[in-house]
Amino acid sequence: MKHLGNVLYVTTPEAFLSLDGENVVIKKEDAQGAHEATRLPLHNLENIVCFTWQGASPALMGACAERNIGLCFLTPNGRFQARVTGKVKGNLLLRKKQYEVSEKEADSVPIAASFLLGKISNCRKVLDRAIRDHSMLVDVQSLTAASASLKESLKEIQSCASIADMMGFEGSAAKIYFSVFDQLILQQRDNFFFKERSRRPPLDNMNSLISFLYTLLTNEVASALETVGLDPYVGFLHQDRPGRPSLALDLMEELRPVFADRLALSLVNRKQITGKGFTQKESGGILMDDETRKAVLVAWQERKKEEIIHPYLKEKIPFGLLPHVQAMLLARYLRGDLDAYPPFFWN
Repeated sequence: MKHLGNVLYVTTPEAFLSLDGENVVIKKEDAQGAHEATRLPLHNLENIVCFTWQGASPALMGACAERNIGLCFLTPNGRFQARVTGKVKGNLLLRKKQYEVSEKEADSVPIAASFLLGKISNCRKVLDRAIRDHSMLVDVQSLTAASASLKESLKEIQSCASIADMMGFEGSAAKIYFSVFDQLILQQRDNFFFKERSRRPPLDNMNSLISFLYTLLTNEVASALETVGLDPYVGFLHQDRPGRPSLALDLMEELRPVFADRLALSLVNRKQITGKGFTQKESGGILMDDETRKAVLVAWQERKKEEIIHPYLKEKIPFGLLPHVQAMLLARYLRGDLDAYPPFFWN
């Protein structure tokens, strides 16, 4: 089994990354000029995520690509910019099979259904956990009704014969889930609330936090897919679009509720972040400040270290390996080693 590697998050906008031997060097620009701030050996890293404008040297990009170290660039506000990849690696026959299946709707439907069954089931678990753990603080009746509606959506997804029908039921399920999401916010209600899902830009603090976590998850899933030899840009549920990692978006569907939504709720309900860390732009979009971003990243890394028993493998793994395990299971299905793709069902 793959081991959970280290991720370097560079959050200082003025930082520039370069290569020195086998080390990544982070230099910062200030009034006295550029100076070395951090030096880390590359062999200790699995991914580098940069929230910077300055970028990285071509030498470092080449070294990361050669060593299969993910290198992703985001704006300081968390908007995805680019990922660095080198020569295409992995099993050519596996990718050809992926492309072949993606072109045939009848072959794509079972895989897409598995992604959505995992997502909706895990959304139900989030609601059911809230009912179980906080029955005195939430509207049990409305959460129970939403969970029951999601259960019906699972039956409808299983009977779908087309991607279009499936996406229609998924949209309805997402609307039901997010319609009661505000009830799961138990603390700091003046600063954190959820009326509806808003993106590009997020229009409230909770949406800003969730969007940031979704960006982190997308990068993790895309890296995992490339590691097992799959193309993260060719999906089965999301339509192909230039520049969009469709398969990464597919696979992260089942992981969003437990990986990102639950962490967002924990950060707010445990008061690990506060409303002071968010500001509103003139356009109405919400920005997260540097200290809050660092607090979220620390919590994200700690979350990845938590261990779970994988429901299909029956093995104990760190939470952070879930994207890799699910990518591996998808690759095994496409190779014909499994009869169906087993989505992750949170217990």
